[in-house]
Amino acid sequence: MNLLNQLKQYTEVVADTGDFESIKTFKPVDATTNPSLLYSASQDQRYNHLVSRAIDYGKSVGTTEGEKVEKAMDKLAVVFGLEILKIVPRRVSTEVDARLSFDTEKSIKKAKELIALYEDDGIGREKILIKLASTWEGIRAAEELEKEDIHCNLTLLFSKAQAIACAEAKVQLISPFVGRIYDWHLKEQGVEHIPGNQDPGVLSVKEIYNYYKKFGYKTEVMGASFRNIEEITELAGCDLLTISPTLLKKLMDTEDHLERKLNPESAKSEKIEKIHLDEKMFRWMHNEDAMAVEKLAEGIRKFTADILKLEKFVAQQL
Repeated sequence: MNLLNQLKQYTEVVADTGDFESIKTFKPVDATTNPSLLYSASQDQRYNHLVSRAIDYGKSVGTTEGEKVEKAMDKLAVVFGLEILKIVPRRVSTEVDARLSFDTEKSIKKAKELIALYEDDGIGREKILIKLASTWEGIRAAEELEKEDIHCNLTLLFSKAQAIACAEAKVQLISPFVGRIYDWHLKEQGVEHIPGNQDPGVLSVKEIYNYYKKFGYKTEVMGASFRNIEEITELAGCDLLTISPTLLKKLMDTEDHLERKLNPESAKSEKIEKIHLDEKMFRWMHNEDAMAVEKLAEGIRKFTADILKLEKFVAQQL
């Protein structure tokens, strides 16, 4: 049996793509998108009709040029999400503008606008995960949204402090970024590769998974941002893993035995101290992790750059 089919026995596989053909090929349970993936997909002529639908919507509801662009951007994310939901059996993640990462109220407002667009097309909120950056403000926004059954996917997560705060806020799901943690440590150590069982990104997800299962938190752990299949196989048993089409294909093409590495029962026997985080403790604990501070800030900047690129494309279409 190939590695992908074995992985699906232990872990729910999510496609990290906006390309519908890839989703059909690998049959994930969920799919997740971001502005970079949406931009790439929007350049594909096969999806011109979706871009046109978003542009027409922006023109019809926007009054100023800026508002037309904003409404078209929101609609573009939703129309791609709608197409994805025709293929995946469960949920799609749709991202709130990264420029709102430090604004709780505006993040809540944008999330509700996105949910309303889905509901206008007959899709219930149980099928959507709203993606927010794992800043203190983003976590607070998610906490409020969850109270209204708007479930959230907290992204750009690099530290244990972020993970604990998300669990205490009762968010639906977190996306710890394995590959970006790996990248930082490669540079820091001046090496070209770190084996999967020593990979700091892998170890971070294992620590978070064990903490959640030990203390009975319901928040789902979805490892993300992988650089190689070794990272993925080391996390077999994680609640979910979101994987690019390139790595999904490598898993599908590889015949080997896959051992389950994470499970709730062994996590419960771990000796772990429970930590409660208020805002001051969160900021201090997160600040003590240089990698997490750097990668969170960089991630928000990169997501913003992707949004600006997509925004420019949409403005040209308008």
